[in-house]
Parts: sequence; structure tokens; C-alpha cells
Amino acid sequence: IEDRALIKKLLELSDSKTEHLPGLLPLVPGMPVILTQNIAIELGLINGVNGIFRQLVYQEDSVSTDIISEEFSKNARYVHRPLYALVEISKSKIECNLEQLQPKLVPIPVMEQTFRVDIGDMLPKDKKPKSNRKTLLSIKRRALPLVPAYCITTHKSQGQTLNKVVIDLKLPNETDDIAAVYVPLSRVLLIKPSKSQLTEIERLDKVYLETQTRFPECSKFDIAIAMKKRIHNLTLIAISKRTHWLDRLNNSKYF
Repeated sequence: IEDRALIKKLLELSDSKTEHLPGLLPLVPGMPVILTQNIAIELGLINGVNGIFRQLVYQEDSVSTDIISEEFSKNARYVHRPLYALVEISKSKIECNLEQLQPKLVPIPVMEQTFRVDIGDMLPKDKKPKSNRKTLLSIKRRALPLVPAYCITTHKSQGQTLNKVVIDLKLPNETDDIAAVYVPLSRVLLIKPSKSQLTEIERLDKVYLETQTRFPECSKFDIAIAMKKRIHNLTLIAISKRTHWLDRLNNSKYF
């Protein structure tokens, strides 16, 4: 492909459309990342595992300062042929230290994937095909199977245990998916509610018992009611935690 505008658009495609290999991957030492491919299941290097990026190893002649995307700073350096990334993965099952590497520091190699994309909407009007047929282009990409993980989706959080979380509980319009709320809230092992939250939980328990007494015929819905009550309680706690962290950020001298 020689069209620079088309190359730029292909590089900026979401990794969900490129077999989870991003065309442009911002990397800064110390940043959190997520693995997007299964590399070694038996070693715990699986899709969705979290890590801390430490270093990028690449060919010296593959670095460019030509601006490819306005999303990055003007002094960003673009590495076109990375070899591997050193990522600290605390959950890896590698029992011995790799030679000349610190514990839990794992080399993540470049992987290759082929994907197809309709470039009809990416082409200028004078180059678009006259027919309504899709203009599919098959692309082979070699890239690091990593994405930044400063924030993650509910789907990516499944199966993880986290110490602290800030959760956006706002759901898309016309969405009533309880799991979308329950899954991220249940990632934290223990959240101690405040006194006011405990009082509210006790009030809800009392209302729940009174409702069972007044409407015994609704007992078959106990499981559904209990789940909704549990979700409500967890939501109150998460909202309180989210407010606490936002207040800390707003009062921080670094912002």
C-alpha cells in the first residue's frame, strides 16, 4: 500500500477489527497493559492477563520521528519493527527467572495475524468503486499482542481479582444488563461499607423481610429479588468509593 492516507486509516483501526493487533500502540515504561493473545496457556500467559510494560526491544534502524498520527505528541518516536516487549506479569507461572531478567519479567514476542477489512469508506470519492460491492482488503500484520490497560471493559475484567477499582456504572441507553454492573463490582474481594451504607443495607433487609411477609405469594421470586438487592447494595458501595477517589484526584496537587 502506497497511499499514506489509507495507511494512516488502517493503522488507526480499532484492534477489535484487526484480530486484536493494534496498528498504533503507545508504550511508556511503567504503564499497565493487557495481553490480547494466548502465548503460553500453561505458563499463565493468556488473553486478558494484566502486566506492567517495562522495556521495548527493537531493531535500531526501525525508529522514525515522522508524525504518523496526531493522537501522539510531536516528540514521539515510532518503532516500525519491534522484536519483543519486556512485561512484568505477576500472575505468570514461570517458576524460574529467565536469564539476565528480573523475576516475573517476561518477553512478549511479536505475533502475526491476517485480517480482512472493507476499505470502501476509507477511499477518497474519486477512487471509490462505482459498484456497491464491498472493497475487501486482506492485510497481514506483525505486532505486539498488547493494549494499554489504564481502564478496561467489563468483559476484560471477568475472572480478575483487583485491590481497588473505580467503576463507571452508567449503562448505554436502553440497556438493562445486570451482569454489566455486577461483574465489575464483584472484582474486589472486600469493600468495607461506611456506617451510613450499613444503615441503608439494614433498612433494605428490613423492607425485604416485610415484603416477604406481606406478599408470601411472591416467594418464588426470592432469588431474583435477592440478586437485585445485592446489586443495589454493591452499587451504593461502588458509588461511594468512586466519589472518594474522584475527590482525591480533584484535591491532588498533580492535577
